[in-house]
Amino acid sequence: MTTTTVREAVVRFLRDTGMTTVFGNPGSTELRMFRDWPDDFTYVLGLQESVAVGMAAGHALGTRRAAFVSLHSAGGVGHALGAVFNAFRDRVPLVIVAGQQTRSLLQLRPFLGADEPALFPRPYVKSARQPERAEDVPAALAEAHRLAMTPPRGPVFVSVPEDDWDRPAEPVTPRTVHSQFTADEDALAALAARLETCARPALVVGPGVDDEDALEPVRALAERLRAGVWISPLSGRSGFPESHPLFQGFLPPVARPLAARLAPYDVVVALGAPLFTYHVADGGPPLAPGTELFHLDCDPAQAAWLPTGTSIVTTLRPALARLTGLLRDPDRAPPPPRPAPPPAPADGPVTPDLLFDLLHTRLPRDRVLVEEAPSHRDTLHARVPIASSGGFLTTGSGALGWGLPLAVGRALADRRRVVCVVGDGSALYSVQALWTAARHTAPVTYVLLDNGGYSAVRALGRRIGVAPVPGADIAGIDFAALAASFGCAAARVEHSGELPAALDHALGRGDDAGPFLLHVVVTDSTDTLHGTRTG
Repeated sequence: MTTTTVREAVVRFLRDTGMTTVFGNPGSTELRMFRDWPDDFTYVLGLQESVAVGMAAGHALGTRRAAFVSLHSAGGVGHALGAVFNAFRDRVPLVIVAGQQTRSLLQLRPFLGADEPALFPRPYVKSARQPERAEDVPAALAEAHRLAMTPPRGPVFVSVPEDDWDRPAEPVTPRTVHSQFTADEDALAALAARLETCARPALVVGPGVDDEDALEPVRALAERLRAGVWISPLSGRSGFPESHPLFQGFLPPVARPLAARLAPYDVVVALGAPLFTYHVADGGPPLAPGTELFHLDCDPAQAAWLPTGTSIVTTLRPALARLTGLLRDPDRAPPPPRPAPPPAPADGPVTPDLLFDLLHTRLPRDRVLVEEAPSHRDTLHARVPIASSGGFLTTGSGALGWGLPLAVGRALADRRRVVCVVGDGSALYSVQALWTAARHTAPVTYVLLDNGGYSAVRALGRRIGVAPVPGADIAGIDFAALAASFGCAAARVEHSGELPAALDHALGRGDDAGPFLLHVVVTDSTDTLHGTRTG
C-alpha cells in the first residue's frame, strides 16, 4: 500500500533535480502543497506572478537548470502570461505548476477555477496538461522537467487540483535524457564544401549559441573561416565576444536594412538564430540576390518557418566541432573591424551615450549585464561590448517587465553582482521585484534611465507618421524614493558631473551588500530605434 502523498513525492523529486528554490505568489489553491515545507527549500516571493516567472527565468539562466514556479489558479496564470511568453521565446526551462480548484467542484465552475487549464497558457509553453488522476501528478511533473530541459528548452505547464496534494502517489526517480544531437554528416560536409568555395562568408549568431554554451566553438569557426560575425535582430542573449576583431555589429529587425547589411556576403550561416525577426514591415526581401543562407538550430519548427535558405536541424556544439574540423585554412582576408563610436561629451546634461561610456569603463568583465531599455538598446550595444558567454540577458520577445525580476533571479543563482540597465517605462511593469531583491539581499545594481516616457513608442510613432503618441508620457516619478520604500538603497543623479562618482558607488558594492538603484535623469538629443536615428 502506498504511504507517500503527492506532496511528499513531488518534494522528493524537486530535491533530486536541484529545484529547491521555488518562485511564486501563493494562493488558496496552492496551500496544501506547502504543508510541512522542507527546511532545505527556499521560497522566493514575487509580489505579482509575472515577477515570479521573471525571477525564475533569471535563476534558470544562471544555474543552467530548470527552475520551479508556483502560480495561483486561473487569475495568477493570466497575470504571468507575459513573462511566460518571454520565457518561451527565449528558450528558458521552467516547470510551472498552477493551482486548481478541488476536483469535485470543477463541474460547477467554482470560484478561482480554471475551465480549460491546459489551453490557457498555449501556445507559449512546450506542453500543458492537468493530470487525470491525483496519483499521476509526480510523474507528470517529472515529464515536464525532462521536456523543459530538452532542446529547444522552454517552459512546461502543469495544473494541479488543490486536493491532489494529500492523495497517495508513488515517488518518481529522475532519469537522464541525453539531449545533444548532431546533423547528418552529408549535410555538414556539403556546408563545409560551400564555405570553402565562397568568397565572403558571414556568421549570424543568435540566442541559441549562448543557450547551448557554444560561444567558444563559434569563435573557432569564425576564426577558421575569417568570417564577419553579426548578432541576430533583437537577440535576448550574447553569443560572440563583441570586442573580437571579426565582430561586425547587430542586425536590425527590419527587412530592407537587414538584407543590406548582409548583401556583401555570398554565404551566411545563421547559428541558433531566428534570423528574420522583424519589428516593423517595409516590404523588403529576406536577403539580397546573391546571398545564400544556411541555418543551424535545434528547433525543427524554426527550421520549417524560415522563408529561405537551407536548414540543418542540430544542436550546435557537436555540429560546430565537426564543421570546423572539416574546413581548411582559407586564402581570404578577414573583414575590417567595426569602428568604435566617438567618446560622448563629458559635460552638459546626462545623455545615454555618456552614461554607457562611463558604464563600459567601470563594468567588470565577469559581471552579467541585464538590459530592458528599448529606447537606448542600440546605444548600449555600440558603447558597452559584451565579451563573455552568458554576459548579456534581455527579452528576445518584447513583453516588458522582464528585466527587473530577471536580474534578481540571475543574482540569486550564484550571488555575484548583476548590473541591470532599465528604462523608466519598463521598470514600472515589475517594480515590485525591488522588494524581493531587498528581502533576499540580491546583489543587483539597477541603473535606471529616466527620460520621462515611452521614448521607443514615440520614435516608432514618428517613423510611421503618428505624432504625438497619446499615453507616452510618464514623467514625475521619484524612482529612488520608490525603491527606498521597498527596502532597496537608492540614489538620484541629474547632472553629468555627479555621474562618475555615483556609478562608482553603485557598481562598487560587494556581492553581500544587497540591491542598489541609481536613478539617472537622461536627456536624449535624438531617439534611436533599430539603428536608425530619428530627430
